[in-house]
Amino acid sequence: MEKIISHIDLDSFFVSVERLKNSDLIGKPVIVGGDPSKRGVVASASYEARKFGVHSAMATSQALRLCPNLIIVGGSHSEYSRISKLIYNRLCDFAPIVEKASIDEMYMDLTGCEKIYKNNWINFLSLIQEMILKEFNLPCTISIASSKTIAKIATNRAKPNGKIIIQNGNEKIFLAPLDISIIPGVGEKTEKRLKSFGIHKIEDIQNSTSEIMKSLLGEYGELIFEIANGNGSTEVANYSERKSISSEETFEVDIIDKNKLEEKLFTLVEKVASILRKKKLFTETVKLKIRFSDFSTTTRMKGIERTHDDKIIYKNIISLFEKNFNQTQAVRLLGAGVTNLSNESEEYISLFEDNKREKVLNAVDEIKNKFGDDLIHTGSM
Repeated sequence: MEKIISHIDLDSFFVSVERLKNSDLIGKPVIVGGDPSKRGVVASASYEARKFGVHSAMATSQALRLCPNLIIVGGSHSEYSRISKLIYNRLCDFAPIVEKASIDEMYMDLTGCEKIYKNNWINFLSLIQEMILKEFNLPCTISIASSKTIAKIATNRAKPNGKIIIQNGNEKIFLAPLDISIIPGVGEKTEKRLKSFGIHKIEDIQNSTSEIMKSLLGEYGELIFEIANGNGSTEVANYSERKSISSEETFEVDIIDKNKLEEKLFTLVEKVASILRKKKLFTETVKLKIRFSDFSTTTRMKGIERTHDDKIIYKNIISLFEKNFNQTQAVRLLGAGVTNLSNESEEYISLFEDNKREKVLNAVDEIKNKFGDDLIHTGSM
């Protein structure tokens, strides 16, 4: 069956919510972000601020240099989360499956709903857009495509407050003239490497081969080739199905000492593994995130055997860290995460010898819950 997937992106969500509380912010360059004197980072930027080059994940101090008249709002995450949940619940009235990809992005799987909406998808997009504006007074951009990946790229092209449909079979035509940087996951380093080989537009990737892309970027090159040719994920999961768990820390002062960074990773992994066990989940993929002092960011993933043990997760995270740590460049942010999650099973638990390791982990979690994370650790460096 032909997939029909809609992507909803709440435009400058945090800023838009703040404007509901303070109308004086409307039409002005605004960011929601941290204190510039304390290494704060931009969480959300209005389109007026973006005209000056301000964007999310940028240091607030840098944003101020680009736009001296910038208005900085501290923000209220609990309020953003509350409104996001309300919007999610309303979208569930329109589609059988709705996935909350992030606090300001959601997917709807409309496959099989053709008769309900008389196959008039432009009217459907207007219906959703008008509902969110009327009930929540918030702008959004919305799209429909044959996969989540293409739908997300489409909304990025239609922002702000736009709507767009990519007809099934027209994915390659839509993508061909676009810059490679619009492909999800293509960061500055990947973009620079591809452009050094004369690959500037997605059409250039389409005219290449999977083998060539793999030779340039490894297995990730094959994925980019598939996306460039109009393919992408079509699995929309209900909100209740947790997709990943992560923990990250932005340092007050950039760190270049490898041992200190490994200690930080150890603490991050402990937090992630503890949440896994609390939720009775296991992981089969670990994820490392490194943001260097120049704001370049590296994200790497690795498949592992099914586990929720700190020791195993940390061992694999460290192997990724050692391959991607640059000894000459200080680190601003570190993140450790897990994805490809599944529920607990007795079959897995029986793999532990006399369940001793499992009992130790559970005991450590109980102590941490009572007395704090720093009192006890599952192992040493």
